[in-house]
Amino acid sequence: MSVWDDLQGQAPVVEQLRRAAAEDRPTHAWLFTGPPGSGRSNAARAFAAALLCEVEDPSARGCGQCRACRTALAGSHADVSSVTTEKVTISIDEARELVKKAQDKPSTGRWRVLIVEDADRMQERSTNVLLKAIEEPPPRTIWLLCAPSPGDVLVTIRSRCRPVGLRLPPAADVAELLVRRDGIDPTVAEEVARAAQSHVGVAKRLATDEGARARREKIVRLPLSLRSVSGAMKVAADLVALAEAEAASSFEQRNAEEKAALLASLGAPETGTLPPAMRSQVKRLEDDQLRRAKRSKNDYFDRALTDLLSFYRDVLVLQLGSGTDLVNEALRPELEAFAARATAEVTLARMDEINAVRRRLVTTNVAPLLAIEAMAVSLL
Repeated sequence: MSVWDDLQGQAPVVEQLRRAAAEDRPTHAWLFTGPPGSGRSNAARAFAAALLCEVEDPSARGCGQCRACRTALAGSHADVSSVTTEKVTISIDEARELVKKAQDKPSTGRWRVLIVEDADRMQERSTNVLLKAIEEPPPRTIWLLCAPSPGDVLVTIRSRCRPVGLRLPPAADVAELLVRRDGIDPTVAEEVARAAQSHVGVAKRLATDEGARARREKIVRLPLSLRSVSGAMKVAADLVALAEAEAASSFEQRNAEEKAALLASLGAPETGTLPPAMRSQVKRLEDDQLRRAKRSKNDYFDRALTDLLSFYRDVLVLQLGSGTDLVNEALRPELEAFAARATAEVTLARMDEINAVRRRLVTTNVAPLLAIEAMAVSLL
């Protein structure tokens, strides 16, 4: 077992990183890019582990067995610092804290490794804080930045980083990973890998959560009920409700556990009013959870629209007769009937409408229901 084992379908990337880890002076800044689900942050963590690996043979770094590899992958290595946000943006204070850590010498390993998992979520002010640190890094510091595409990072940062481009792995590779790593039944693994469109995290959630699978199936079937404007309004309401239910299921239990852990650590009384000092800490936690919920909802709306898009993608595949595998193979009869009622040009226009709403929900403060209602009417 090595640190590279979970990077399914990324052989060129693994080879690139393996060679770099064996160098005496690897590049000081790297930019990992790829679509959601391609494993950007996993690749960055695997590379961090390989850089700090304790084996004597440089070509074997990334063994996955030594203490450095295990702790780096687990997020507990003293020389690996990571910034990942579940809020809408990475704050300037978080960026400044990372710059301070960049000045520290490695405590046990060869390198001080700094991972920014959501570099695309930094506002320009935050990015500028990092710029000088990346331009003139201390001699034993290595930066690993992750973003969906190079264009999501300021050119001043991008030009100083060595690029690592990841792709979505084939569905068969994702299914193999779920079977090997998570013990998922092979038939289920193959089905969810295809449904998730090779997004490893989504595939695992679908494989382990029957509710998530049921919600996805309802979303994918929504176009079949589009018959009138009133039907479009219902489809929009159903889509919003399903996306919100999926988001809520992912963070409600976590929020409760976090609050219970905080109260226990503070020694809070089981009943009665909390002292002011404790109330302020609980309030900070709740504020963080609200910010996280906003991002979570945005992410799940995007995922719901991606699932909806898979319906029209399959329709287009049938209309063009390309022979490509369907994402929603179980719906083939319904998809074939739907494809016969329209042209490929109409389907492409519908896909454009869905993608336009995806962008609007990310870049503006539009109310999701209003945006999705307008989209549903345009799909008639």
